[in-house]
Amino acid sequence: MKNLLKILSLAAPYKLKAGLNVLFNLLSIVFSLFSMTMLIPFLNLIFLKGESEYGSYFTTTPPPLNLSVDALVGNFNYQLTRIILSGDTLVEGKVKALIFLCAIIIILFLFKNVFSYLAMYVMADVRNGILMQLRNRTFAKLLSLPLSYYTEERKGDIISKMSNDVVEIEWSVLKSIELVFREPISIILFLATMIYMSPTLTIFVFIMLPVTGLLIGKVGNSLRKTSVEGQRMAGELISNIEETLTGLRIIKAFNSEDKMAEKFNRLNFDYFRLMVRMYRKRDLASPMSEFLGVTILVVILWFGGRIVLNEGMSASVFIAYIMLFSQIITPAKSFANAWYNIQRGAASADRIGEIMKAENHIVVKDDAPDPKTFNSSIVYDNVSFKYEEDFVLRNVSFEMQRGEMIALVGASGGGKSTIADLLPRFHDPVEGRITLDGRDLRDLDLKGLRHLMGMVTQQSILFNDTVFNNIAFGKHGATRQEVLDAARIANAHEFIEKLPKGYDTNIGDMGTKLSGGQKQRLSIARAVLKNPPLLILDEATSALDTESEKLVQEALFNLMKNRTSLVIAHRLSTIQSADKIIVMDAGRIAEQGTHTSLLAANGIYSKLCQLQSFD
Repeated sequence: MKNLLKILSLAAPYKLKAGLNVLFNLLSIVFSLFSMTMLIPFLNLIFLKGESEYGSYFTTTPPPLNLSVDALVGNFNYQLTRIILSGDTLVEGKVKALIFLCAIIIILFLFKNVFSYLAMYVMADVRNGILMQLRNRTFAKLLSLPLSYYTEERKGDIISKMSNDVVEIEWSVLKSIELVFREPISIILFLATMIYMSPTLTIFVFIMLPVTGLLIGKVGNSLRKTSVEGQRMAGELISNIEETLTGLRIIKAFNSEDKMAEKFNRLNFDYFRLMVRMYRKRDLASPMSEFLGVTILVVILWFGGRIVLNEGMSASVFIAYIMLFSQIITPAKSFANAWYNIQRGAASADRIGEIMKAENHIVVKDDAPDPKTFNSSIVYDNVSFKYEEDFVLRNVSFEMQRGEMIALVGASGGGKSTIADLLPRFHDPVEGRITLDGRDLRDLDLKGLRHLMGMVTQQSILFNDTVFNNIAFGKHGATRQEVLDAARIANAHEFIEKLPKGYDTNIGDMGTKLSGGQKQRLSIARAVLKNPPLLILDEATSALDTESEKLVQEALFNLMKNRTSLVIAHRLSTIQSADKIIVMDAGRIAEQGTHTSLLAANGIYSKLCQLQSFD
């Protein structure tokens, strides 16, 4: 429930409208209560035959004016008596009084429904405002979390939390929370009126209500446990769908459609069975609360009937009392349903809370200075790193002077990509430190640090947007000419011009409308446009055809002049001109030097070169 309360705290900016909602609901309940109490004089007019039978309801002397219940009732009866006596006969006077009562009842119900609508009207802003803030904060949290968080969580489950769980909170909590506050007020006011009408009879209601609450609470707790499991399984389903769509090419190539369908059907069937159980528990709320309400009503009819027969209560008051109690059954049912829904929503709130409570290990100090420029060198000083238990980097030390090209080579899993990821602080070293111009990266402003860097990854990361916006992604306010120049340097301008809408062509999810080489060149153009002093090139030309590779390599070499570049490549022909080549082996630096010196050393690098043919 703590996570649910945190979500509800997002209503703080809307406290005025929330207060108006409470006020309008209260007024709606009051007018509803008045309209029900009009039954007493209405029934008296119909059933009582003469002045002698009216008793206290027939008042010819005006009572004192004050805010007490007796004074208000007395003044109303006095006005009604005046209307009755204004007729030429008693029947004619009663007809006039009936018209008067009917008009009052219509007016009371009109005000009841007007205020009920106004309560819902102002609540729409509160409900949707909470959802908007919840989505914004959750998404901002996801953007701030380090990459290590996403290696431990399933992407589909995260998407499920952002979509299904937020929707569940909307339907289960925010549409019910108003009922949780409104219906108890309604029940309390109606009960207070019933106590005034017959304290003895109302004792039976107080005896039965705790029993009702106990049964409702027990079913609600069971429903919450089922809801937690249901949301978890919904996340598994979305993960399976996302995984299938991502790997569809491989699934079809290996004729594994039936295997994947079987896995999905199994997950879907388990989810189906769980949802059936959950809905059965939820649907139990309404009939159970109604049955309990009718049971109490029967007890009231039995006991109240005895009171009426013994002349301890008038028939009109007893009927009005029954009508008032029947009005309690509806809010009690609504409250029970709302409570069950909130239990379901609390499960979703807990899942969203898992994201909000996730720890961000990449800490930025409040007074961290913006580096703004890169002047001299970057130093990896005895750096070690591990994702879980085993170290993937051990005691890595090297220096990159401004303007140098540093190449990382070695077998897969040697730690090359991890070294590159530490530079923009996607991760922080477990041991040792990395400095920029003598300052620890952890002491610098993170956005300022990353502003100094451009990156081209092995797998092209593109967005479902136009070619222009994908190239301009890293530079706010980039002009069209700047984008065109960057595309020309990356050897991408020619194929872009041939697209249906040129630079305004939408390239689809992850650039699915483009070839691998075209996607890679767009990624390179994006880095070219940013024009950063530091470049991280991870297999930057591995996806290009031979002709395009030569053109892009030439452009990249021109771009890297007077810039520091960290290049990861398995194709060793791309890094022969590097100022320093670092050979990684099992997380350690095995060799480092120039291409010529490493060949002469006849070590690991030399063997790697022998496995590849050079142009």
